[in-house]
Amino acid sequence: MDYDAMFKGALEALKKEGNYRIFAELEREAGAFPKAISHAAATPEEVTVWCSNDYLGMGQHPAVIDAMCETARACGTGAGGTRNISGNTHQHALLEAELADLHGKERALLFTSGYVSNWAALSTLGSRLPNAVILSDEKNHASMIEGIRHSRAGKVIWRHNDPEDLDAKLSDLPKEATPIVAFESVYSMDGDICPMEEIVEVAEKHGAMTYLDEVHAVGMYGPRGGGVSEERGLADRITLIEGTLGKAFGVVGGYITGSEALCDFIRSFASGFIFTTALPPAVAAAAQVSVAHLKRSEMERMRQRAQVKKLRARLDAMGIPHLPNDSHIIPVMIQDPVKCRMLADILMQDFGIYVQPINYPTVPKGTERLRFTPGPLHSDDDIDHLVRALETLWRQCALARAVA
Repeated sequence: MDYDAMFKGALEALKKEGNYRIFAELEREAGAFPKAISHAAATPEEVTVWCSNDYLGMGQHPAVIDAMCETARACGTGAGGTRNISGNTHQHALLEAELADLHGKERALLFTSGYVSNWAALSTLGSRLPNAVILSDEKNHASMIEGIRHSRAGKVIWRHNDPEDLDAKLSDLPKEATPIVAFESVYSMDGDICPMEEIVEVAEKHGAMTYLDEVHAVGMYGPRGGGVSEERGLADRITLIEGTLGKAFGVVGGYITGSEALCDFIRSFASGFIFTTALPPAVAAAAQVSVAHLKRSEMERMRQRAQVKKLRARLDAMGIPHLPNDSHIIPVMIQDPVKCRMLADILMQDFGIYVQPINYPTVPKGTERLRFTPGPLHSDDDIDHLVRALETLWRQCALARAVA
């Protein structure tokens, strides 16, 4: 059996479809973000990163860097094992307390990534709660889908951001069911924000547990960066809030927050927590400093929103089609995987602009896009350069314009 031939055949099919992923080899320089050094051939040496999920540039913040370096020097690098064996440190405890406070919850629990926190928490709840049925928004992230699948619990898909459909689906459940409503605040590919209050009210009407993924909102929304649930005053009505340390907080890791009993339940039964080496203490220390800083500082969020507003206005003025939404994510729609890859390559090679094409399976076929995430460290000159580059490409490639 020629296994390599099978692998190569599948990869060739991906390439023909335009869905083969190519990684850019970049080197970030502390203090220079969003500029980065490119090690790829046929590109400028310095490029501007326009698709980072380090939304506020906190991975470059001097206090965050200092906390990581100082803790590594003091404690070493790795945690030394799982939290259950030898990897439970003071830095983990401090970070969990910071996160619990951020969301106004009794407790928090750390994981190695946001993907793992969703997978572990949902799979544990679905498999351990009696007669569990997880009602999942149809556009939920792959990590949530995998957690639900792994749980082998009952699953019901409700229409995206549609509380009325959720209400109907909950009404159809048998009386003995334990319903868990799983949804996100900010959906990362379209950038839309859920009607959170209406969803919570429907869940409360049916006595359902609410599971909220805030990974693209923590640090970004609310007076202390607690996410959309804090911004709308709903955090205390949501059973479990899940987040990440790898986006607006600029480090790495995931977490859940909730009641003491809920977090202890997940800690005690989730294989994705029990059998995984803990985050390095230096990472936990850096994340704790980042979370604490964004609780106090509005400067990063205000600057970021100003740059988002500027870029949207410039795109509108040129007729560059982008999805309207109320978030910080700007999806410029291409709707063709080959063109999407080509445009990203030209932007990188000719203009020093780095943005990755978003193709299937991340988004449905026919909805391919370039996803821009302006941050507080993008200058007005950066925006001008990006806009000029896009205008050039739209003109040269005769791409469709948005209708005013």
